[in-house]
Amino acid sequence: MQSVTVLAPAKLNLTLDILGTRGDGYHTLDMIMQAVTLRERVTVRKSSGLYLSLPGSRVPANEHNTAYKAALAFFHETGLLAGAAITIEKRIPVRAGMAGGSADAAAVLVGLNELYGARLSTQELCDIGATIGADVPFSILGGTARVTGVGEILQPLRRCPPCWFTVCMPSGGISTPQAYARYDELGTDEHPDSAAAAAAITRGDLNGLCETMGNALEYSSASPDTKPICEVLREYGALKAMMTGSGAAVFGVFTQEEAANCAKQALLQRWPQCWVVRPDARGARVVGGK
Repeated sequence: MQSVTVLAPAKLNLTLDILGTRGDGYHTLDMIMQAVTLRERVTVRKSSGLYLSLPGSRVPANEHNTAYKAALAFFHETGLLAGAAITIEKRIPVRAGMAGGSADAAAVLVGLNELYGARLSTQELCDIGATIGADVPFSILGGTARVTGVGEILQPLRRCPPCWFTVCMPSGGISTPQAYARYDELGTDEHPDSAAAAAAITRGDLNGLCETMGNALEYSSASPDTKPICEVLREYGALKAMMTGSGAAVFGVFTQEEAANCAKQALLQRWPQCWVVRPDARGARVVGGK
């Protein structure tokens, strides 16, 4: 093969609790993460050098990009004297708390592994991914998982109960480092029970899951749009409405696709970036090659 195409899903945080801070400044977390059907499309081609292109995106295509870092880490780990031309079709909003950059890195690792026949295991790819970003291992694994440590410890769970998510992105994104810095200043009384959420998923209990969902960062890093978006989502029947990750995207959980789409149409009157998505059972995966 000379090229492969990889799909890499966005993620939503069904729970996010902050347990403490390590000596190196990283926060220890307890989260339930869910992959969803909003996906990046990444093409990786064999090349003598390393090139990155993001057509139509304002995201810089330079050595600081997570996709570029992932390629460098892969070649360093495998010792392959090779290169890649990487093209990313951005679909996940930036600074949204939906792991768009991590999805790109995951797609590059999975794609290069297939393209060059390196035969690295999923765990080995996750180990490389953890050196690039905290969400990269989950972006490789996908599905539904309880994630602890700083994002490197993953416990796969049963599939999320059937539902639809209406996701809305405010006009301004949020910087993850700034969100955590503000949390350190303000703190929160919000500490969702990830163990109870995992148990509800195991039971297939969507209502029970929604009762346990929450985000410890929502108070400190929420944008001014978080509350009004949540109000619209609840008005249209969302079982739960909350911010994902460090923000700024907000989502609601619906039992019926029609209600989820009605909420989307209402939100679009004020916020132009909205999607209706479903849980995705997988992470980054190769869908074509030539």
